[in-house]
Amino acid sequence: MRIGELARRTGVSERSLRYYEEQGLLAPARTAGGHRDYPGAAVDRVLRIQELYAAGLGSRRIAGLLPCMRDDDGGPSAGATARLTETLRAERDRIDRSIRDLHVSRDVLDGVIDAASGGPGDCP
Repeated sequence: MRIGELARRTGVSERSLRYYEEQGLLAPARTAGGHRDYPGAAVDRVLRIQELYAAGLGSRRIAGLLPCMRDDDGGPSAGATARLTETLRAERDRIDRSIRDLHVSRDVLDGVIDAASGGPGDCP
C-alpha cells in the first residue's frame, strides 16, 4: 500500500510515517517509480510504534525493541531475549515513577484549590 493509504488506515500523518522510516522503525519497499510500498503488516507495526511512543519511549529505544516484538500482538518474537524483559520492566518502572510524581502534583494542586476555595485572596 502507498503511504497515503497507510496514513488513513492508522490515523498517523504521512509526515510521521516518513519520520518512522528515517528512524529505522519502518522499512517500506520501493516501487520501480520510487514510491513507498508498505505491506499489510505495516498497519500493525505503526500501531505498535504509536503505543510505544504513548508509553513514553523514544525512537531509539523503540527501534531496539521492535525486532524483539511481534507487530500483531506485541508479544515477544523468536528473537526476543531476557534483555527485552529487563528493558521493558525498566520502562514500566519509569512510568510507575512518573505516575507517582503526577499523583503528588495533583495532591498539591488539590490542596491549593481547597485553600483558594475558602475565601478571597490576592492571587489571580
